Amino acid sequence: MSFFHRLFPAGHFVVSLLFLVAAGALIVIAAGQLWDGVQFLEPVSLNERLNAVLQSIAVLTVAVAALELGQTIFEEEVNRQAQMSAPTRVRRFLSRFMVVLVVALSIETLVLAFRVSQEAPEQLPYVASIGVAAALLLAAWAVFIRLNRSAEELEPEAMQAAKREDRKIEKSAKGEAKP
Repeated sequence: MSFFHRLFPAGHFVVSLLFLVAAGALIVIAAGQLWDGVQFLEPVSLNERLNAVLQSIAVLTVAVAALELGQTIFEEEVNRQAQMSAPTRVRRFLSRFMVVLVVALSIETLVLAFRVSQEAPEQLPYVASIGVAAALLLAAWAVFIRLNRSAEELEPEAMQAAKREDRKIEKSAKGEAKP
């Protein structure tokens, strides 16, 4: 059984590394799209330039989400080897994920609204539905945090342990002490 407990952090490390590689690839793609949008020597319409820049922003948003997810998985599952049984851990992990998701969906809504309003305004209700989904996720997240807070109050030692572990990880990152 001990073998499997060591296998999971290794798997999480590989997943976080793949998120990093995927984010790097997306950044390269976004840079190419941005370059296409700002090359003023080529005869391209202003609308095509705007779309290239907006598409670059959309791809960068996904890249940031991939980076953040990779970092979250690495920090929570590999560095801390967190057990998701404690309410504090669940809230922390889910909160980091939800921040990324809500921000990415909100930026995507803005990018699509700009693009669709010029190309196909009849598609705006579909774009708005993405924004509504982001708002609903934000509201659901708030409810989760509110409900989870009372569970944390029942286990104050879990919160203290998480804070001690955070301080230990921060010192380790600064090179002050071993984790």
